[in-house]
Amino acid sequence: MIEDVVNWLVNALWSSPMIYLVLGVGALYTVWLVAPQIRRLPDMLRYLFRGGDSSQGISSFQAFAMALGGRVGMGNIAGVATAIHAGGPGAMFWMWVTAFIGSAVAVAESSLAQLFKQEVNGEYRGGPAYYIEKGLRWKWLAVVYAVATVFATAVTGPSIQAFNIAAAAESAFAIDTRVTGVIVAVLFCAVVFGGMRRIGTVSAFVVPFMAAAYIIFGIIVLFAHADRVPAMFGQIFASAFGTDAIFGGMLGAAITWGVRRAIYSSEAGTGSGAQASAAAEVSHPVKQGLAQGFSVYVDTLFVCTMTGLMILVTNSYNVVDEAGRTVVEYVPGVEAGPAYTQAAIDTVFGGFGSAFIALAMFFFAFTTLLSFGFYADTNVAYLLRDSRWERPVTKAAQAVLALSIVLGSFRSADFAWALADVGVGLYTWVNLIALVLLSPLVARIYRDYERQRRAGLDPVFDPDAAGIDNAPLWHVIAERNRARLGSGTPEAR
Repeated sequence: MIEDVVNWLVNALWSSPMIYLVLGVGALYTVWLVAPQIRRLPDMLRYLFRGGDSSQGISSFQAFAMALGGRVGMGNIAGVATAIHAGGPGAMFWMWVTAFIGSAVAVAESSLAQLFKQEVNGEYRGGPAYYIEKGLRWKWLAVVYAVATVFATAVTGPSIQAFNIAAAAESAFAIDTRVTGVIVAVLFCAVVFGGMRRIGTVSAFVVPFMAAAYIIFGIIVLFAHADRVPAMFGQIFASAFGTDAIFGGMLGAAITWGVRRAIYSSEAGTGSGAQASAAAEVSHPVKQGLAQGFSVYVDTLFVCTMTGLMILVTNSYNVVDEAGRTVVEYVPGVEAGPAYTQAAIDTVFGGFGSAFIALAMFFFAFTTLLSFGFYADTNVAYLLRDSRWERPVTKAAQAVLALSIVLGSFRSADFAWALADVGVGLYTWVNLIALVLLSPLVARIYRDYERQRRAGLDPVFDPDAAGIDNAPLWHVIAERNRARLGSGTPEAR
């Protein structure tokens, strides 16, 4: 009964209107901001490593790593496998399309998060709940987003991360799933109860290292099967447009699963990365927006793509249509998920695939869980601002998240994915609607950034000059930046 309700919610939330809305919002910002994901790519890279932190905020790179930690998780390994399983090779192409336009969405939502961030208990906090209230002045919708996000990050989201960590550990090292769940929960508590700075520090260390190692392994697998690479890309593009002889009837499924899994993996449009962006100390909101736009590329165009290419070039996958009929079966009896990637790696490193994927999934999923802890904290802080219940409820939410890790470690894969899809779908709908309505405001602050760049300046945001009267924290930041520049400091953060 419960599973039927969850599956109904998944179908309702992720129906065609969601797909059209995601692609439409991405196209809107790509056109209106004149393709910032292409024109401002050098700036994206520059702002990753420039800018310090402060007592209230973390560095741009730490915020980038925290958001990327939330993005690089099970969606990059298990999610890509399930997209290929249900949508065929063409799903990869639609993941790339979603990532490209999703980068512009990430620029917009992260810039808004910076614009309307607030100082809560001595630390910067922000995100969709904050910019919906301040930008749209619709507190009721902001509350809906915050409640949905707390539910998704403390209850539904952790289950899929924990299940796949535990399943991979059991397959590779024969460790009981319940034991894995407890160990991961304990490690999670050790980091997340240290606050925003500890989460940022751990993410900044773990995420780049693990992503680089994963990409290197993928490149080796591709080189080992170099003769198959041209045909593989041909099949991806043919399947994406319904012209492939085998997968020609799966065009709709390829688009649906490619977009769905790209959103789940990159989180562009969900507002999750925007919450990490708000914690950064920068001199202009758009700077952190651009930095976060690049994180979508890293997540989908690098990590997700490497998973998909490894699986496809080695034929380590099965495909079923919407009716459940088998279209191709290259690895009989293998369940869609991490096992596809394990099988791909085993074609080059015999017997090592399970161990490597288990380690990769642990690090990817663990940093995602840390980000979940931060997101839950951010939205509880929004809901209970200036309340004596804020800190106790925040700790309770993190405890619930830890419990979800333990319980999720032995739930079925299908049910875990369904729960995760419900959580992400709920708050994504709210955020996308807000992004459409707030697009004129995004364009205004982006034009302010562009104006200063064209003048050869290092952009420093002044809310008065931009005609924005409800971003009080930026008046303080602007004064601080003016004092810094006036005292001879060569460059704003």
